[in-house]
Amino acid sequence: MENAVLREATFNPKVKTYIFLVVVFFLIVSFIGIVILPFWLLGLGQWLSNKFFHTLKCQLSHKNLKFSKGLILHIEKTIPLENIQDLSFIGGPVLRAFGLTMIRVETAGGGGKHNSSQMSMIGINDAENFKDMILHQREIIIKEKSMGFSNAPQVNSNTDLLLNSIKSELVQIKEILKTNQN
Repeated sequence: MENAVLREATFNPKVKTYIFLVVVFFLIVSFIGIVILPFWLLGLGQWLSNKFFHTLKCQLSHKNLKFSKGLILHIEKTIPLENIQDLSFIGGPVLRAFGLTMIRVETAGGGGKHNSSQMSMIGINDAENFKDMILHQREIIIKEKSMGFSNAPQVNSNTDLLLNSIKSELVQIKEILKTNQN
């Protein structure tokens, strides 16, 4: 049940065009990219953008958010929901022109220089609803954890008796020391 998928995100096909054009931009501004640009424009770009689009996967389970992407360098991240610190929407002018949104997930720890504490998901359909589902499930997990601590089995009664006995012994020693000092 813990690994059961609550929702699998679907991605907007406009992501393919966005990826295609972003790569065109970087090819134009780079010196070596000018050589590759004609191949990219004559079909390689559409083919690779389509292949990349089909590698995008995002699943929300009871306890985790799992995201994977990539052709050559395949990236797969599984984030425990209780570690999520922030979910934010990023939508610059280019993304808005395509009707796309990027959700950035920031987690606790692992900040480092390579932003290993962040994950970005671009072009999820119904992104606002997906974000709300993540936050809702996160709240459930946090409540379960906090209730788990408060409803934890009470300390064994023998241990409780032993601790009370030690406490009373210490109080007696303290009183004896006080009377001896006076």
